[in-house]
Amino acid sequence: MQCQELSGDTEAPNTCRGAAPLQPELFYNPTQQDQIFIKLGFAAGNGINDVSPFALTPWAADLEDDTQDINGSGRSYLFEAWYAHTFELGTDNKVQITGGIIDPAFYVNENAYANNEFTQFMNEAFVNSRNAFLPAYDWGGVLVWKYKDLTFSGLGMNVAENDDGRNYNYYAAEADWHVETGLGEGNYRLMYSGGSRAFPDPDGDAMEKLSAFNLSFDQALGKVVGVFLRLGWQAEEASVDYQAAYTGGLDFKGAAWGRENDNLGIAYGYMNGGNQGIDRSNAFEAYYRLAVNDHLALTADVQYMEDLYKDDTSVSGWVYGARALVEF
Repeated sequence: MQCQELSGDTEAPNTCRGAAPLQPELFYNPTQQDQIFIKLGFAAGNGINDVSPFALTPWAADLEDDTQDINGSGRSYLFEAWYAHTFELGTDNKVQITGGIIDPAFYVNENAYANNEFTQFMNEAFVNSRNAFLPAYDWGGVLVWKYKDLTFSGLGMNVAENDDGRNYNYYAAEADWHVETGLGEGNYRLMYSGGSRAFPDPDGDAMEKLSAFNLSFDQALGKVVGVFLRLGWQAEEASVDYQAAYTGGLDFKGAAWGRENDNLGIAYGYMNGGNQGIDRSNAFEAYYRLAVNDHLALTADVQYMEDLYKDDTSVSGWVYGARALVEF
């Protein structure tokens, strides 16, 4: 459930709305090197996403509209269905190849503290980089090579339709360095993503490619505090809302106040406008996640967003949220 309280140049209502996603997953491992995975997605309601005036989505979950006619393919409710095989090349050296209906966000642009809309931040700015360009749930292939503390990932996907009804190819590559120091674990990632020439230019006269470069870092600072940072830049040959996106935040583990499995997250994001109407956007979010037991967690969440437009209009407001997650 989320409630929005708005001000500025908007006719969107101050309202509260809820949504309930259900996502069953099936894993099957015929051998130690092989895996079959199927993920289904169902949902009731779209929350306040339908009536939000903001460029950033208040809850970046797959809600009711997202589960149907996925990417204009005519397929509904089937999010992922893939087969993966792992080649063991030696100690700390392996390659995994995956093919089927995939979700690129499972392989690239990950982050320890800002990557899960069900257990961490809700706003899309802090789930993945706004400029990472991550379509999901279509046919593709992935190659992941892990060698000691380095991971290299490359993937390609054919997406049935973009927002303009055009079929396109998507590709992404990422290098990930995992470190363990006296402070704790950290991950440092460099990512490039792009799409074929199927997106309108700013004038709507021609089709252009999309491309973006992103950095994603997370680092534990001892046993209680963790910090994350994401930086993203997007080319502007095609129409884009934001040329650059910068987000960062802190995670505090509940062990500091006697609640081992709880955590508190705080994040801020600044988005610099691209070649469309938005001049810049600011986003702030804080949440507290209470782990009731191994299966149930409750979250209280608050967001503040502000969109400033090139015509000197603006919209701002607060979003208050409550989330319950049941996992088995």
